[in-house]
Parts: sequence; structure tokens; C-alpha cells
Amino acid sequence: MASTLTTVAVFLPLGLSGGIAGMMFKDFCLTTGLFNDIITFFGGEASPLLQNPAYFRTIYTASSVWQEVGWGSIIYLSALSSVDSQLYEAASIDGANRWKQTLHVTLPGIMPTIIIMLILRMGSLMSMGYEKTILLYNPSTYDTADIISSYVYRAGLLEQNWSYSTAIGLFNSVVNCILLVVTNQISKRTTESSLW
Repeated sequence: MASTLTTVAVFLPLGLSGGIAGMMFKDFCLTTGLFNDIITFFGGEASPLLQNPAYFRTIYTASSVWQEVGWGSIIYLSALSSVDSQLYEAASIDGANRWKQTLHVTLPGIMPTIIIMLILRMGSLMSMGYEKTILLYNPSTYDTADIISSYVYRAGLLEQNWSYSTAIGLFNSVVNCILLVVTNQISKRTTESSLW
């Protein structure tokens, strides 16, 4: 039963958009939500977690990890399944323990997947999803919670400063493109794994 609940909790965000996952996390952070229930269970006091700027980064990071862990586990488990099991047998015959097998067999076996995932992440490093940020933040957390995408949203649509928000969005896209090309070139030269 516990493993089924864990599996559902890990893979549930795969079928949800960022907005729906953000709304779920927003509900979890209410004074009557899941996180405050856990806090009060352990003797703490319930508080509106999203109203406190000190908690915003932790909540945002936890929601991002929750959204990405299911997809990442699928990618890396499929990469692990392609590693030849005879390599593990040979390493254990040579006296390698689990840690050395991980270091000398597993990591080199999945290194192309790790590099491709890193290149793809670098291409979107400055373009975090604005949907979840906009759903989670409020005026009391603007200083802590604002990212480039949410700032472009507020400057362009709410303040109607379209040329300024367009310039920021263009700059963001150019920097992402440069990061993608540079990371790909570094990867191609050092590991011979690249997107193109």
C-alpha cells in the first residue's frame, strides 16, 4: 500500500500541467492544507506559508522537484536498463563493491543521457515556467519570488509596457540560445556526446 502511494505521488505530476501542479501546491500551503497539517502534527503552528517570503524559494523548489522526479526517474531508469549486466558481473569478480560499480560502470554507462539532459536543461536555464510562479506568488513575495518570466508577464500585461517586456523576453531567449550552443560545443569537445 505504501509503495503504491509513493508511486502515485511520484508519477502524478506527469499527467498534470504546471498550472494544475501549482494550484495543488498552493492548496497544500494553505493554513488548512497538507503542509500545515504536518506542521501541527509535529507540534508547530499553522501559518499561511505562501505569505512568508522566506518560505517561497523552498516551496517553489520542492514543487519543481515533485514535478520533475517522475519524468527524470523514467529517463534514467531506461538509461540504466541499457547498461550491460555483464559489466557489473565482471566488476564484482574484480572485487568492486557497489560504490565502485556505480562509479566505474553505472555512471559511464549513463553518461550520454546525463549529458543530453544537461544540454537540454541549459537551454531553458533562464526560462523557468511562469505559470507556477504566477499562481504561487503574491504582492508580499514579489521581491523574493519574481523570476524573469513572471516579471515579463507583469511588465507587459499588467503594466502594459509591451516594448520593455518584449526586450526582456528577447534578451532572455538570446541568452538561453547562447547557453545551449556553448554547452553543446563543450560537450562535443570533451565527451563526444552532443545534440548536433
